[in-house]
Amino acid sequence: MFSHILLSLAAIVSLPEGSAPSPVICPHFPNALYAFVWRNWQLVPVDRMASVVGASPEQILQIGHGMGLNGPPEITPEQQRRSCITVIRRNWHILPYEQLLDLLGWTESEMAYTLREDDFLFHKLGNLKPKCAPIRYAEPDAETRLEQERIAKVVERFFPGGVGLLNEPLFDFIQDLSAPLNPSAAFSSVRQSEPRFCYSYFALYGDPLLDPSLDPYPDGYLARLAQLGVNGVWLQGVLYKLSEFPWDPSLSEGFETRLENLRQLVARTKQKGIGVYLYLNEPRAMPESFHQKNPGLKGVSEGDYSTLCSSVPEVQAYLTHAVESICRAVPDLAGFFTITASENLTNCWSHYQGAHCPRCSSRPAGDVIAEINQLIQAGIERAGSSTRLIAWDWGWQDDWAIQAIEKLPPAVSLMSVSEWSTPIQRGGVNCSVGEYSISTIGPGPRATRHWEAAHKSGLKTLAKVQAGNTWELSSVPYIPALENVAKHAANLRSVGVDGLMLGWTLGGYPSPNLEVFSEIGRDPNISTDDALIRVAERRFGTAVAPAIVQAWRSFSTAFSEFPFHGSLVYLAPLQMGPANPLWEQPTGYRATMVGFPYDDLDSWRASYPPEVYTGQFRKIADGFDDALEVLHSSIKKDVAVITQAQRMNLERELVVAQAAAIHFRSVLNQAEFVVARKAYNESPSDETRQTLERCLISEIDLAQRLYALQASDSRLGFEASNHYFYVPMDLAEKVLNCQDLLKRWLNR
Repeated sequence: MFSHILLSLAAIVSLPEGSAPSPVICPHFPNALYAFVWRNWQLVPVDRMASVVGASPEQILQIGHGMGLNGPPEITPEQQRRSCITVIRRNWHILPYEQLLDLLGWTESEMAYTLREDDFLFHKLGNLKPKCAPIRYAEPDAETRLEQERIAKVVERFFPGGVGLLNEPLFDFIQDLSAPLNPSAAFSSVRQSEPRFCYSYFALYGDPLLDPSLDPYPDGYLARLAQLGVNGVWLQGVLYKLSEFPWDPSLSEGFETRLENLRQLVARTKQKGIGVYLYLNEPRAMPESFHQKNPGLKGVSEGDYSTLCSSVPEVQAYLTHAVESICRAVPDLAGFFTITASENLTNCWSHYQGAHCPRCSSRPAGDVIAEINQLIQAGIERAGSSTRLIAWDWGWQDDWAIQAIEKLPPAVSLMSVSEWSTPIQRGGVNCSVGEYSISTIGPGPRATRHWEAAHKSGLKTLAKVQAGNTWELSSVPYIPALENVAKHAANLRSVGVDGLMLGWTLGGYPSPNLEVFSEIGRDPNISTDDALIRVAERRFGTAVAPAIVQAWRSFSTAFSEFPFHGSLVYLAPLQMGPANPLWEQPTGYRATMVGFPYDDLDSWRASYPPEVYTGQFRKIADGFDDALEVLHSSIKKDVAVITQAQRMNLERELVVAQAAAIHFRSVLNQAEFVVARKAYNESPSDETRQTLERCLISEIDLAQRLYALQASDSRLGFEASNHYFYVPMDLAEKVLNCQDLLKRWLNR
C-alpha cells in the first residue's frame, strides 16, 4: 500500500499483541465471514477480499448481494493507500494479523512501523490485538442463508435506495480541494508576517515524504489556505529518516529521497507564500536490540524501548548534525517545532522518568528539555540557516516549565496551547481544559504565564489553537461554533502573540473558522460581530448571512455546555457517533484514544456523573437541533435570491451542522443505553425496557440520516491521522445491530 522499502527498525520487532483477549462478537451477522465482506465492501477490492479468505470473487459477490448490498463501488489504488488505518480498525476484531497483512498487501515490518509510529496507532487500538481465528470461506448452509435473507430485508426496509454504492466516492473531497481556485470565489487576504500554520486536511501522517504521489499539499489546496491567511503548513519529521543515522545507517534508507521531496515541496509552497514546518519529537527511542549493540547510549526504558540519552555527547552531536544537514539540503525550510515532553518517548525526562537515568538524574528536567532545543537551534545556526525553531511547551510540568523557558536560546520562539488550564464548570462539576477545545475560549492562565516568562527572556511567542475542529468532534471538517472561535481570535489579538499554530492533525479544512481567524488577525479594529457577518456575507450572500450568524451564535451557546475533560474528549464516542455499535452485555473492553469507544461509559464520562454527562449532551444536541430548525425557517424565502455558488456553500454548511447534531445526540443515546442496560440486566422493568427501545430506535434514525449525509459528502467521518472513523457501511451496520437487539434481545 505504501512503498515496500525495508523498515529495518520495525523488522526486528514482532507485531504487538498485548493481552490478546477474545474479540468482540457481532451477532447481527451469521458469522465472521459475513462481517468481513460487509465491513470491507466499500474499501477493499473484491478480488483482494476473496484471496484473503480463500474464495472466488464471485463467491464474495454472492455474499454481499445476498445481504442486499449494491455494487461494490470501484476502489482505486489511491483510495486503498489512503484508507489503510480505516481497514485496520474495521478488521481488528475479525482478522488475525496474517490475514490483515494479506488484506493490506503489507509486510510485517510495514505493519509494525505503522502501529508504532503512525500517530500512536497501537495505542489508539487499545494496546492489544484481539485473538481472532482465521476466516475461511465455506458454502453457506440453510441457516446461514436464512440469516442472509433477514439482513437483506432489513436493508430493503431501512435503505430503500440501497446500501453499498455512494453518491460521492470516499476521499472525493481531495479532488475538490485540489482543483484550481476559481478567481471569482477568491477574496483578498492581507498577508501576515507572523507564522499562521496548520496541517493538511488529508495528508498521510506516518511517512508522507516518501511517496510524492500522495501529495499532502496540492496547489489548489495551498491556494485555498493562502486565501484564508494561512502562511505555513507542517509535516511530521523523523530525524533518522531525514539524515543518516550514525549507529545504524540502514534505518535511514531513503533519506535522500525524502529530503529531495521535501525540497520540492518547500519550493512549491513558497510560490504560494506558504512555508513548511517540520514537527520534531527527538531523539527517538530505540528497541533493546539496538541498545545491546550500543549500551553507552541507553537512558531510561519503557517496555522494549529505551531512550537515546541526550546527556551523552554522541547523541547531542547527532541531534545538531542531523538538523544541520536538513537545513543545508532544504535551505528554504520555514521552521521546526518541537515537542520535548510526553508524546513519544524521547529524552530521559520526556515521560518524567529522568531520575532513573544515571546521567540525567543529576540534571534538572528543565535543563534537559531546554538543551534539546538548544542542540536543534545549534544545528540551524551551523547551517547558516534562517529556519525558525519553535519550542512547544506541551507537557512541560509546572515545577520546571519556567526554568526551561528561561534557558531557551534567544532565537527560539515559545508556543503554548492557548486554552490550557482554563477553569470551567459544566453541570455543576468543576474541571479545567487541557487542550483541543472550541467549547472553552482561551487564553488560559498557563499560556499567559508562559508567554510572560518568554517575553521577559526576549523570546517571541505563538499560540497553538484548534481553529477548525477539535477532539470534541473531529468527524466533521469544522465545528460551526464560530462565535466562540471569533472571541478566541480576538482575545489572542489583544494579548499580542507573534503567531498561531491553527491546529494539530485535525482542523486543516478551508473553513469559515479559519476565515474568521484571518479576518480578526488582519484587522486590529474589527469586532467579532463584524467579522462573523463579513465572512457569512462572503460565503452565503447578504440575504441569508444574518440567519447564518445567528445560527453560529446558537451553536456556540450550545457547544459551550460541552462537559470537557482531557480523557472524555479522547474516549467518549464523539468521533464514531451512531457508527459505534451497542451490545446487550458489557464487552469488558476499555475505551481507547479516538479509536474504539466500545461501551465503556465510566471512561466516557470521566469526572462527570452519568446524569450530568447525559444532561450536558442533551443541552448540546437540543441546542444544535433548535438552531437548525430556526435557520431552516429563516432562510426559506431568501435562498431563491442567492447565487448558485452561495447556495452550494449553504448546503454544505447545513450538512456539517446536521452531522454535528447527529453525533451529539448519539453520544447521549449511547450513554443512556448503557445505564439502562445495567438496570435492565440486573432487574428488568417496563421502564428500563422502554428506555432501551427508545435509544435503539433513535440510533436507527440517526444512523439512517448520517448514512444519507455521508454517502453524498465524503468529508464526513474523516480526519487525517485516523483516516475514516466510519464509512457508510458502518452506519448501515448500526441499523442491523439495533434491529437485532430489538428483536433477539428485547423481543420487540
